[in-house]
Amino acid sequence: MAKGHKPKAGSRAYWPKKRAKRIYPRLRVAGSISIKSSEEARPIVFAGYKAGMTHISYNDNRKDSATSGQEISKGVTIVDCPPLVVFGIKLYRKALGKYSDIGTILAENLKQDLSRKLSLPKKKHEKREYGDFTDVRLLVHTQPRESGVSKKKPEVFELDVSGKDPKQKFGYAKERLGKILDITEVFEEGEYVDVKAVDKGKGYQGPVKRFGIVIRSRKNKGKRRHVGTMGPVTPGRVLPGKIPQAGQLGFQTRTEYNKRIVKIGNEGFSAKGGIVNYGVVPKSYMMVEGSIPGPRKRLIMFRKAIRKGIKEPLEITHISKESQQ
Repeated sequence: MAKGHKPKAGSRAYWPKKRAKRIYPRLRVAGSISIKSSEEARPIVFAGYKAGMTHISYNDNRKDSATSGQEISKGVTIVDCPPLVVFGIKLYRKALGKYSDIGTILAENLKQDLSRKLSLPKKKHEKREYGDFTDVRLLVHTQPRESGVSKKKPEVFELDVSGKDPKQKFGYAKERLGKILDITEVFEEGEYVDVKAVDKGKGYQGPVKRFGIVIRSRKNKGKRRHVGTMGPVTPGRVLPGKIPQAGQLGFQTRTEYNKRIVKIGNEGFSAKGGIVNYGVVPKSYMMVEGSIPGPRKRLIMFRKAIRKGIKEPLEITHISKESQQ
C-alpha cells in the first residue's frame, strides 16, 4: 500500500489562530443580497443549543445516486431550539459604505432573566422620530430555561430581516416586538442552511497535533515532535504564518455551508437513558444532516444558505433512539 504524503495541514485562511472573542458568534448577512432581497419580511437567522447526534434511515430519492430508491442511513445532529424572545428593534442608516446605529426601541415588558445579561432601563422608552433608515434588525435573546441546558443567563444577539423595503421591515419588527419567535417561522424541512459556531477548544497544543507535521526520527536533534527548521538564514526572522509552531488549537469561529434540515419537531426528543452529556430535549428541536462544529450545550447559529441549494425534504423511515451510554 502506498505511503500517505501530507506536507501541509495548516491553513492561512484562518489567521491568527487565536481564541474567539465570545463563546457564540455573530452572523453578518448585510452583504448577502441573495437571501435579503425577497419580497416578504421575515427573519433569516435562528439559534439553538447543540444536543448531540443520532442516525436516521430514509429512502434515497436522488436520481443519479448509486443507492437511488434504496433505504440508506445517515448521521444527523440534534439541535435544541427553544423560541427566541424579540425584546428590541435596531435601526441602521448606511452612509459611505458603512452602517451606523441610529436608534434602539425596546419592548415594555422585558423578562427578568435578561437582567442577568444586560442592565435593564428603569424608565420607559420615549417615542421619537428616527428619520430615514436603511436597515432594520431584531434584538432577541434565548430562553435557556426552556431548553435542556442547565443555565439561566440568556444570550443576546441581532437577527437580520429579509425584504427590500425598510418600512415594510420596520412594520414587521413592530408587530413582533415583545413576542416569541419559533423555529418554524424561519426554516422549513428540507431547506439548506449555513451553520456558524465556536468549535471545541483544545488549549495549547504542539505543532504535530496543530498542523499535522511529520514526527521526526529517533536521532533528530534529540526530539521528535518538533518542526525541522524555523526558516532560512535570510531574512533573519521567523516569517509569520509560514512555520508550524505550538499554540492555541480550537475555540475558533467556523462556518459550514449548505447543511440540510431533515426534520423540525416540537414534541421533544430523547434517546433511551437521555442524550449523553445533555439529557432531554424538552420541546422544539431541529435535526441537521451530518455534523456541525462545537461541543454539546453550545449555542449554534443558523442562517438561510447564501449558496444556491434546492429544497429537498426527506422521506424518513426510522429515527434511532437507542441508548448512547
